[in-house]
Amino acid sequence: MPNANSAPHDDQRDALAFLGDDAIWGEPVERIDTHGASVFLTGERAFKLKRAVRYPYLDFSTRERRRAMCLRELVLNRRTAPELYRAVRPLLRGGDGAVQLGPPISPACGGEAEHHVLDWPDALDWVIEMRRFAAHDLFDTLAHEGRLTPAMLRDLADAIARFHARADTVACTPPHAAADRVRAVIEGNRASMAATGPDILPPQECDALLALSLGALEGCAPILEARGGRGLVRLGHGDLHLGNICLWEGRPTLFDCLEFDDELASGDVLYDLAFLVMDLWHRGERDGAALVFNRYLDMTDTDGEAFAVMPLFLSMRAAVRAHVNASAALRIEAPDARQARVTEARRYLARARDFLRPDSARVVAVGGVSGSGKSTLSAQLAAHLGGAAGARWLRTDVLRKRMAGQAPETPLPPQAYTRASSQAVYARMLAAADAVLRHGGSVLMDGVFADPDERRAVEDLAQAHRARFDGLWLTAERAVLAERIAQRRGDASDANVAVLDQQLSGTPGDLTGWHGVESAAERGTLREKAFAVLGLAPC
Repeated sequence: MPNANSAPHDDQRDALAFLGDDAIWGEPVERIDTHGASVFLTGERAFKLKRAVRYPYLDFSTRERRRAMCLRELVLNRRTAPELYRAVRPLLRGGDGAVQLGPPISPACGGEAEHHVLDWPDALDWVIEMRRFAAHDLFDTLAHEGRLTPAMLRDLADAIARFHARADTVACTPPHAAADRVRAVIEGNRASMAATGPDILPPQECDALLALSLGALEGCAPILEARGGRGLVRLGHGDLHLGNICLWEGRPTLFDCLEFDDELASGDVLYDLAFLVMDLWHRGERDGAALVFNRYLDMTDTDGEAFAVMPLFLSMRAAVRAHVNASAALRIEAPDARQARVTEARRYLARARDFLRPDSARVVAVGGVSGSGKSTLSAQLAAHLGGAAGARWLRTDVLRKRMAGQAPETPLPPQAYTRASSQAVYARMLAAADAVLRHGGSVLMDGVFADPDERRAVEDLAQAHRARFDGLWLTAERAVLAERIAQRRGDASDANVAVLDQQLSGTPGDLTGWHGVESAAERGTLREKAFAVLGLAPC
């Protein structure tokens, strides 16, 4: 709960009145209050004032702490949103006692800023000046209004992968440092649930989640330690949900990271990603969650071990949201609003358990010539195969680009498409699928599969792992195939009509055991056919 005993010099009434005064700015001001800040939106600018509050995990109760956290927030958020975060500015009293906005402090690092801050030891308070973005460009709003597109999510996953690649590494001294970090979060979640009382989150359900989580941790601890040893525990965003991502100048931009505790913001990079994937999944954006997860794995060349740790990380993120909503319910007096928070807290608690529920591994291969709709269908299937966050979608077109050291949408020259290179791509796909299956995940394999040996190898892999196998062979008339190829934009496939005709001149041979599916029908019909063949529940 907020600290009710702030010292007199931490009275923020004058600062709040100044920032919220329309006359000061010459235009209307919109105020948004959160648990830790008040944000004032005016024109093309936003000013963020940290509230004089103290929680068990956060302390902004003094001007000195607020000053330090403003500077820290500026530095950390400039890693991902340098255009949005302009400066820290002091609030000063003029000779007449009126509050005024002091000069901007725009440091390259916290140390440089500290030198200038000493010029205003009597500052009334401190604010972060930001560029204002349109509310409809917030990813939370885009999701709510159904305006999130696959291209946006693909670009978002790329941005996160780039951010994680350059984020500061956190030392993990063996033998148990990385696993102990995860254990501390799990146990901290249970303690936070208990602090909200038994009326919101039933203790027996919380205890059951704790037992499941610790069991999952025991199973993946060696992998966590290995990842920590490879430098994959880093100072990440820490609060990477849809409400902290916006479109800025057409690009997905991460902002408002967790700035008040580097320990809380640090962890395995997949745990950082898990907040976003969980948020999408919980909102019913399952296809989007699977797309983000798979694209991130594509861009980081990560395969099997992600499926060992991701169910636990998703569960932990849902558990955080459960106790945060439960805590918020305690502070709400209106019965209907309070009950809504309680309901949401319990939904997150159930979601946290669901993420830890094991599912049978499956192998699904989608084959056919270029333009037959393989990747369109695969994008619709990935979220519905396997357990948490869906199946690993392995696409030969993407693997070929990554093996060449290129982004998936970068065209490759014709010499990259030799018979030998294609064999190497399929071998890489089989190896990646094997790694996923060894860690209990399901695999969706997307390629032409024109060679019977390629199809046989996939079936043998599934049999070796005792996983159910289904092969889908998509077909359509040449005119339909050619039109689809001509309409492609920004796709990983380099196939053109000449390549299509070359594929059509051959024969795939014996397709016994593969389900033939006509793909020329409307997209929804193709999805329904595939779901029926695979025994998936329609949704």
